[in-house]
Amino acid sequence: MRLKIKKILKSDDSIIGKKIKVYGWVKSVRDQKNFAFIEINDGSSFSSLQGVIENSNEDFRKILEISTGASLCLSGEVVKSPGKNQTYEMKIEHIEIIGNCSEDFPLQKKRHSFEFLRTISHLRHRTNTGGAINRVRNSLIFNTHKFFHAKDFFYIQTPIITSSDTEGAGDLFRVTTLKDLKKPEIEDFFKKKTFLTVSGQLNAEALAMGLSDVYTFGPTFRAENSHTSRHLAEFWMLEPEMAFCDLKGDIELAQDYIKSMIKAILKENDEDMQFFDQFIEKGLLERLNHVLDSNFEILTYTKAIDTLLKAKNQKFEFPVFWGCDLQSEHERFLTEQHVKRPVVVIDYPKDLKAFYMKDNDDGKTVAAMDILVPKIGEITGGSQREDSYEKLLKKIKDKNLDLDIYKWYLDLRRYGSAPHSGFGVGFERLLQFITGIENIREVIAFPRAAGTCDF
Repeated sequence: MRLKIKKILKSDDSIIGKKIKVYGWVKSVRDQKNFAFIEINDGSSFSSLQGVIENSNEDFRKILEISTGASLCLSGEVVKSPGKNQTYEMKIEHIEIIGNCSEDFPLQKKRHSFEFLRTISHLRHRTNTGGAINRVRNSLIFNTHKFFHAKDFFYIQTPIITSSDTEGAGDLFRVTTLKDLKKPEIEDFFKKKTFLTVSGQLNAEALAMGLSDVYTFGPTFRAENSHTSRHLAEFWMLEPEMAFCDLKGDIELAQDYIKSMIKAILKENDEDMQFFDQFIEKGLLERLNHVLDSNFEILTYTKAIDTLLKAKNQKFEFPVFWGCDLQSEHERFLTEQHVKRPVVVIDYPKDLKAFYMKDNDDGKTVAAMDILVPKIGEITGGSQREDSYEKLLKKIKDKNLDLDIYKWYLDLRRYGSAPHSGFGVGFERLLQFITGIENIREVIAFPRAAGTCDF
């Protein structure tokens, strides 16, 4: 029977003596004359399976044809491994070469830079780092759905093509058609200007106003000409939206989600996380466990600004003043040096935030929150939404937004309005935070960023 390598390596001793088939790609081949070792990996686990074949086997000659990267099917018997690095190995009885690999295979057994691996994104998932990132990403997605399902949220799908900009003033990708590639006159297919979505929030609010608790999870797009290690043009966003929920409930859910994801990954992806701790960020596991053990500190924006202004022996590249947009350096100072644990900054100046956020009683700030974590800075942003028709109408007019585009959104405040809140999590930033990876382009299989759209 065919078994995934993960199942073999995590099995108990009942697997010893069983005849199995394993499919995968060769990590290395070592010819010891009397016998040979083949290390094979199918992507299901960080560790590979070692197979041993004796020179008396008629398939022994095939090792001369096998090179790193080739795909094989190995048939044989599971035996106890005498080595220290794994419990079981395979006594190979038959080798089937499925797809050989040419000598110019770029992933030979040596360390490669992330910059180089980005040029071969179609192959980098076969590296230790690439495989570990994809397994952690998969676990995060599965546990995200599991988390919200357990809390009776409905998983909804919101449009990727939209006629509105959720933030009210974003850099958008416009959707058009080309009838003839030789005559590239653009045409609005929908008879109006449409864009790739920057967020599914507004649509999620509509469904929350009938289903109570919902979440959407899908690709979002920002046409920002940014070349930093924190920005992508296409990325995935998790966005829960809750009816009958204020800002306090919003913060509690976001904190619960972040901690639950850390717990799940530390439990389910132990081997991958040990690798990240050893080779990507020393002290990663200690940092994540510290977050699990910490209460998130809540600071008002005003208090955060005051703290930054009073920071001694600390020079910031970007100036600090009441009304400034907090930069990554400010966020990281607050969480890494001032509080030394995650920080929730609340009550931002309303001029800094989107039109849909609920005004506070002071008339200057809105019921918004950003969760800041060590190493990354902002990882989650959310707010209580404005539920008053009159106040929301005024906000839309004050921002000079098109009333016709937001007529349906205003209707939600006319027909049974209710307090509601939500937040967004940039999924790739969450992956950076959990894996310790520095550049966001490493945590998505095929990164799209300013000037980059390969594969």
